[in-house]
Amino acid sequence: MALMGFRHKGAPPDIMIAGLGNPGIQYENTRHNMGFRAVDIAAKRMNIQIVKPRCHAETGIGVFEGKRVLLAKPSTYMNNSGQAVRELIAAFRPASFIVIYDDIDLPPGKLRLRLSGSAGTHNGMRSIIAELGREDFPRIRIGIGKQPPEWDLKDWVLAKADDAELAAGIAKAADAAVEAVVHGFEAAMRMRGGNI
Repeated sequence: MALMGFRHKGAPPDIMIAGLGNPGIQYENTRHNMGFRAVDIAAKRMNIQIVKPRCHAETGIGVFEGKRVLLAKPSTYMNNSGQAVRELIAAFRPASFIVIYDDIDLPPGKLRLRLSGSAGTHNGMRSIIAELGREDFPRIRIGIGKQPPEWDLKDWVLAKADDAELAAGIAKAADAAVEAVVHGFEAAMRMRGGNI
């Protein structure tokens, strides 16, 4: 649920971390919800509660290691993620932001940190790039692996998946997000070699 015309009245966050996924219990633990799950873990590590519905997203804001942090999980469904990200940036004016999402082009559990890039085959990232008119923003991609030949892509990404490789990838993505808050994204990339 969006609060129309919402503008954050406090100091702008130093960083916003948006995890992509689909809202609703039927999508929990699906491959397409890796971003949501990574943000949930990062929220626990930074002691930030994600409880406020604002700007078509579930949000939480807090301070961690001296940095003001905004965490967000768009409630627009994956294909319209850009609407929430655009509204959040307009309302909160974060100094920087990171997007966390699933990637079929990486092996399950593999992580890739990048400062910019195209959307590839990811509709959520296509939506964000279209809404913002730019692709030069940091992202953390969590590998979910390509669908087997007998699977339709939509069925693959929306299927439940909770194996150890994916769980490890989600945890590593949360770690990388926390490192980016504390040290900056480029430092987090160097710490993790860009690929994990």
